[in-house]
Amino acid sequence: MTASLSRLSVRHWSLAGLAFCVLMMAVALGLEHLGGLEPCPLCIFQRVAVLAAAAVFAVAAIHNPAGRVGAGVYGALGLAAVAGGIGVAWRHLWLQSLPPDEVPTCGPGLDYMMELLPWRDVVAMVLSGSGECAEIDFLLLGISLPGWTLIGFVVLALAPLGLLLTAFRERG
Repeated sequence: MTASLSRLSVRHWSLAGLAFCVLMMAVALGLEHLGGLEPCPLCIFQRVAVLAAAAVFAVAAIHNPAGRVGAGVYGALGLAAVAGGIGVAWRHLWLQSLPPDEVPTCGPGLDYMMELLPWRDVVAMVLSGSGECAEIDFLLLGISLPGWTLIGFVVLALAPLGLLLTAFRERG
């Protein structure tokens, strides 16, 4: 099986990663619009990471570079986007694990912060967390949504790792 996985092209790995990103976004938007769950700022940042990975995979699938450099660049960029998502999901889970007396207070909404503050301050404030990010609104099999998102990002990491495997397999 490992031999067959190592023969997949950049396009194959990229399309698989893109398809998984589409699935992750479909679930997120379905839970929001059909399930009535409003995303907190950390949830929105996780969506941005999914969209960043999707953009890398889409460009890689269209480009389909033949050499090791292209596969390596797309693999590294995809892995960076996925790693960012893993970090944000991990932070979200950590906030949810805090005892109620240690949960940060709720801050202003993301839209409000984006209008008034520089983007660096917005990122810092969102990553520091707020009370709304610590709420657990939904559990499936005892795992909260950030937990499922973390699992999704770990699975999604297989695509950029496959791109890197393809890069190491190629000859120049």
